[in-house]
Formats: sequence, C-alpha cells, structure tokens
Amino acid sequence: MDTKAILSKVDHTLLAQAATWDEIKTILDDAIRCGCASACIPASYVKEAKAYVGDRLPICTVIGFPNGYSTTAVKCFEAADAVKNGADEIDMVINIGMLRDGRDGDVLDEINTIKKACNGRLLKVIIETCLLSEDEKLRMCGIVSRSDADFIKTSTGFSTAGATEDDIRLFARHVTNGKKIKAAGGISSLEDAERFIALGADRLGTSRIVKIVKANEKGANNGSQDTAY
Repeated sequence: MDTKAILSKVDHTLLAQAATWDEIKTILDDAIRCGCASACIPASYVKEAKAYVGDRLPICTVIGFPNGYSTTAVKCFEAADAVKNGADEIDMVINIGMLRDGRDGDVLDEINTIKKACNGRLLKVIIETCLLSEDEKLRMCGIVSRSDADFIKTSTGFSTAGATEDDIRLFARHVTNGKKIKAAGGISSLEDAERFIALGADRLGTSRIVKIVKANEKGANNGSQDTAY
C-alpha cells in the first residue's frame, strides 16, 4: 500500500493539553499537504481552525474526552457547540462505567442522542478497548452496529493502551450495518498503519505517521543535495 493511500485514512491528531495555536496550525498545514482524512484537535481550537483551513480539510474534535463520564446533556452541548464552530467530525467517549454496569440500552440511547446533536456530521464512538473485557468489547460492537453513529473507535490515546491488532480483528468480525472502524493510539510506523488498514481499519488516529513521512522526505531531500554536491 503506498504512502499516499495510508495518509488518506489518517486523522492527523494533536490533543495534548498544552497544545498551542502555532502547533495546531502546523498540524493543519501538514494534514492538508499530506492529504489526510482530517485533523483531530481540541474543541477550543475548532472555530479558529475551520476559519484557517476553509474547505481544504475536514476538522475533527473530541467530546466527553478522555474519560467519558460527563452527562449526556454535557456531551450533547459539546457536540452542538463544536458543530456550530465548524467541526465536520465528532469523536465521543462512551460512559465506560455505564457499559460495565450492564446498561447497554442507556449507552445506545446516549450515542443516538449525541448523534442528533451532531446535526448530520460524522460521529465516531470511542469505547476505550484497553479498559474493557472481551465480552464488553463484543457488546459495544453490537451497540454501535445498532446505533446511528458512523464509526467505532478503539481508544483515546490517554488511557493505559491504544489500538491492538486483535481489537481491530474483533471489530471487523462483529461490527455490522455499514459501521466503520477507527484504530487510534500506539500506531507508530507506516508498517503498523498498513497492518491496521489490512485488518479492517478505515481511519487511523495518530500523530506519528505524518511526522514519519516528513522525516523521510527531509532525509530524501538531504540525500539528493549530498549527491548533487
């Protein structure tokens, strides 16, 4: 799989608490130049980012992040506010405790309520696989499959682990109704990215792939200069 095809599936991500506008702007510039699927950034930068990129790049943000235990009303406000500010895609974190309590119907209701607040924008459901049992992951595959959301997503990248190949295999076997898969957290090489895509991931949440491509391009340019001299 060529690098351009991999980059087209990348949500180029910067969600660090201390991220500055200059750093966000670099993420946006790099995502545009590399042809990424979107840039995933903190909600506080969405309005400024959308004004900066216009129609050149979809803007993604996160809600209920990273813990997921805000009330549904708060998550809906966050989603609606992000959309008002120009977000094209919303990545939400489920209420993990609610799932572990067996309240699957409430988890489904929350997802669908938030989807309505997204006003037609893409909704990706972060289930934080590293905190779930195999049974809980399977239940979430069913919940997302029955929901109005567009994607199931592995991880926030802020918990104990990120995406694993086993989790993407599980999603690919059990997610139905046309729902797509996003792998996020711990994708550290082009080889990792290609493996996750081959297993069924439609999107990759990562900051590293674009950095690797930039480093490779810089090395190639330096090599060309050395040869010329």
